[in-house]
Amino acid sequence: MGKITLLSGEMAHVDCLSCAITSGQIEPNGGVVVETDYFHAHQDVAYPIKGLVILASKRHIHGFDELKEHEKMDYINLLTTIRKAQREVLGIEYVYYFYNEDTTHHFHTWMVPRYEWMNGFGRSVESLRPILLHARHKLNDEENDKEVKEAIALLRESIKKRSL
Repeated sequence: MGKITLLSGEMAHVDCLSCAITSGQIEPNGGVVVETDYFHAHQDVAYPIKGLVILASKRHIHGFDELKEHEKMDYINLLTTIRKAQREVLGIEYVYYFYNEDTTHHFHTWMVPRYEWMNGFGRSVESLRPILLHARHKLNDEENDKEVKEAIALLRESIKKRSL
């Protein structure tokens, strides 16, 4: 069983974070962005950065090479749809994409927006950890929480309109 520190500071004890989120045991801040038969997209549960979306597989897999053909298509379509919504409704010009295969969670991709305030931390992969920690410790307030939830609602609505 793993321990995850949530935005609230609470420790969640779960066997698998992705399973806990997709089953509703843990509610991501702002709720679900979009969900398909194979993937689940939500705001990161630990870092309050507006528009930071995690796209996670529902199956227990760890790498791209484990995706089935129909999952590959669903993944790329969702990734593209979410990115388009980030740009159009949140004005996010740049996004850093990260995924790693040695995680204890399901295969997932972090879609981390780049905002002007982040430039003080640098513009490389090394800047990500300080940015995330800054967000957790300095942006974890009521005003930012409201902005994060509004952004998730905007993304959800934009994506929902596209799929009609």
